[in-house]
Amino acid sequence: MQTNKLHFHILLFLVFAGQIGLAQEDQIVPLPIKRLKDTINAPLPPPTIVSDSVAVDSIAADSAATKKKLLLGKINYKAKDYVKLSQKDQKIYLYNEAEIYYQDTELKAGIIVMDYVKNEVYAGRIKDSTGTYTQLPYFKQGDQIVIPDSIRFNFDTQKALIWNSRTEQNAGAGALGSDAMKVLAQVTKKENDSVYFLKDGKITTSKDTLDPDYYIRVRKAKFVPGKKIIAGFSNIYLVDVPTPIALPFAYFPLTTGRTAGLIFPTFTQDPRRGFAIQNGGYYLPINDYVDFSFMGDFFTNGSYGFRTQSIYSKRYRFRGNINFRFENQIFSQKGFDDFSRTTTYNIQISHSQDAKANPNSRFSASVNLGSSEFFTNSFNQVNVQNTQNNNLSSSITYSKTFPEYPSVNINLTASHNQNTSLNRDPDVDNISLTLPTLQASMERIFPFAKRDGIKKGLIKNFNFQYQMRAENRLTTNDEDFLTGRMFENARAGARHTLPFNTNFKVAKYFSISVGGNYEDVWTLETFERGLDPEDPESNREVVLDTISGFDRYNRYGLNASIGTTLYGTVTFGEDKKIQAIRHVMRPQIGWSYTPSFEQFYDTYLDNDGEEVLYSRFEGTLNGAPSLNQANAISFSLQNTIEAKVRDRDSTVTEPKKIPILSNFNISTSYNFEADSLKLAPINFNGGTQLLDNKMTINFTGSLDPYTINNNGQRINTFNIANGGSLLRLTRASLNLRYSLNNETFKKTGATKDESKEASDQYRAASGGRDDDLFGFGFDNRTQYNERNDEDIENPVYGTKIPWDLNMQFALGYQNSNRQNEINNASLMFSGNVKLSPRWDVRVSSGYDFVQKGFAQTQLGFNRNLKSFDLRFNWVPFGRNERWDFFIGISSSILSDLKWEQRSQANIRPR
Repeated sequence: MQTNKLHFHILLFLVFAGQIGLAQEDQIVPLPIKRLKDTINAPLPPPTIVSDSVAVDSIAADSAATKKKLLLGKINYKAKDYVKLSQKDQKIYLYNEAEIYYQDTELKAGIIVMDYVKNEVYAGRIKDSTGTYTQLPYFKQGDQIVIPDSIRFNFDTQKALIWNSRTEQNAGAGALGSDAMKVLAQVTKKENDSVYFLKDGKITTSKDTLDPDYYIRVRKAKFVPGKKIIAGFSNIYLVDVPTPIALPFAYFPLTTGRTAGLIFPTFTQDPRRGFAIQNGGYYLPINDYVDFSFMGDFFTNGSYGFRTQSIYSKRYRFRGNINFRFENQIFSQKGFDDFSRTTTYNIQISHSQDAKANPNSRFSASVNLGSSEFFTNSFNQVNVQNTQNNNLSSSITYSKTFPEYPSVNINLTASHNQNTSLNRDPDVDNISLTLPTLQASMERIFPFAKRDGIKKGLIKNFNFQYQMRAENRLTTNDEDFLTGRMFENARAGARHTLPFNTNFKVAKYFSISVGGNYEDVWTLETFERGLDPEDPESNREVVLDTISGFDRYNRYGLNASIGTTLYGTVTFGEDKKIQAIRHVMRPQIGWSYTPSFEQFYDTYLDNDGEEVLYSRFEGTLNGAPSLNQANAISFSLQNTIEAKVRDRDSTVTEPKKIPILSNFNISTSYNFEADSLKLAPINFNGGTQLLDNKMTINFTGSLDPYTINNNGQRINTFNIANGGSLLRLTRASLNLRYSLNNETFKKTGATKDESKEASDQYRAASGGRDDDLFGFGFDNRTQYNERNDEDIENPVYGTKIPWDLNMQFALGYQNSNRQNEINNASLMFSGNVKLSPRWDVRVSSGYDFVQKGFAQTQLGFNRNLKSFDLRFNWVPFGRNERWDFFIGISSSILSDLKWEQRSQANIRPR
């Protein structure tokens, strides 16, 4: 559910106003504070106190029974040094680690003086040998705890006077001290069990209450623990310096749990839209499981937007959220040449079901759809990385499993995929939907083997499986999306697949697999082609006639393969640094056969009187069966090369395995039935890791044995016969990634995992990636760092500054038509530097060497000011040129006590 909120309502505000996080469980705990002069003028102990004292190792009841008892219960008390009962003064004196227990009241202090006639008790501190006050009073009544310098309490009236009290209202169970609201007051009057009156109080979330870096000073206030604080004139102090930010009076609700309230806005300015009020709204907890929030933006030129969010959760059942965002964007002013208006929207839905709720039935949803330009044009977009996303996708799935043998799984899915980079062309369909997709699968069955028996050999290993996939697919564009026109190009169909297979070993080292596949394809419409009889006979066009109704075709094929594994090792000796190199090869030869399905093809005569072959299934959801018969042999070879290296640490007995070539794969095929170009291009790919796995290298490519003609078409002539090399490199790509940090070049110290953990500690969230290569987020509603206050307070940097750097280089080569060109060469990098325990600096950029331009570039820093966070983010140039500045209280309780300024991205509608 949404984080509990505690709303800070005021009638008049200048700059700072916002929410205070709600407490799930209020409690009052001790806080450190400056030691002041004791304010209790308790009666001094008489000179004969030592001779008149009683033993202190027992807990005694009040023995002053000369008068009628006015107390309702028994009083227990004790002290470490002495306990004095003075009938003359009608008082009880307790000194050093003094304690009194009465009904639900518990009092501990350095000195306690009790007047058993007035039924009043005085408690205060004592001085130690150095003159320092120690043993602060600890006063507990029911669930309320107060830690003052001194206190005076009456058992009859339940009233009290408290000097220099400290209380703490936690922001939920398990809240840290830095995320709780502290209430301090010089003088507190306890009116009854639930009402306190404060004078000269301080309200802060600072962890250091001895010297808080900020606080809200209230002159007078009414404090109801766990419910509210009503204060008079209040203003903010920064490092004990008063600021002009003041309130005539304020109201702080402290209700346990969630509560409805206003979400105060941010004030910004945009030169193209005017002044603005952004992110203001209302929060409403509907019940224990669901809440709802509404926020809006308004600009003085007429632009506006609103957002709704609902979060729901039920433990051990499900959880999710629903977000809807809409913006009416107006550029410039009406009457100017550059005036324009556009509307954008975005819908996000997330739902997940707990696996324990129903193991055989599951429902999930992940929806992200809307206008293609929403994330690039939104005037409230804080995550720059979203502007680089060219794809929106959604999926809503329900699955059901029938566990009885043979088990059957049914899956019903509605999906959506939207290419936002193609919306510039209105003639191109950039949105694809399936409404819905139905999939069913039956578990694999071994008909010639017992269900729980050993499956070994040609017969017992024979198995088959059934699969079905039915779809209703639609393609449309932004203009027709969510209208009736998007159903005009709907295509529906189904495929029933029956794969069968068996495998066995020959000569112990060779693995043989034999199998096949049968597929039955259904469709609800087909297309007949022919010349239009109404056109002139010399230039008639081909028309497409849609035939509605059920139709089907089938296709099938056979396959087999044989493979083995070969090992080769070169040993250099255990005394060598490189002890051995091992090469592993996995060759495999395969055969596949697919017949021609010409029975599903028809012909028509073109304008020249020649027959044209076509299939009525062309253009359907699953296409037409192949007309070409295939009888091909394929070959593939997988390679792995690694070395055994002696560890630098002499205490390690086992050598390290270092990959030289993690993988290197080659594949090709030869089709006996092809009229020409029987040999397919040789494809290869591979990769490895170097420098203690900090550098990753991946490469791919294709080698063609045939040459091309002047039109760039492959012809049935080997390239070497045309005067070229044996194989022609037609395409290739290389990708290098290198990550390093301040621990990289250390000879000893942190391990690889520790270094990565240290690097990730200072990394900003970036949309699922573990780096900032494509930009980083800047969301003021979340904390930039989950910092450890102890690490900040006690840094051990020396001359080593934590930093990390990620680089990625991509290179692409194209030569399919003898262009012999580098079609892609780009370098992306991101870095983070922690200049000090409270300073973080980060950068993300890149350069395209082919297009001669910089990629998305961001600069930013984060400054932790103990109780405050200061952040700045800057995109200096490009389509998303912008800057963001924020300073505000770190604690979630006063998270909206902030000031932020944000420029609007320099974006125009396409």
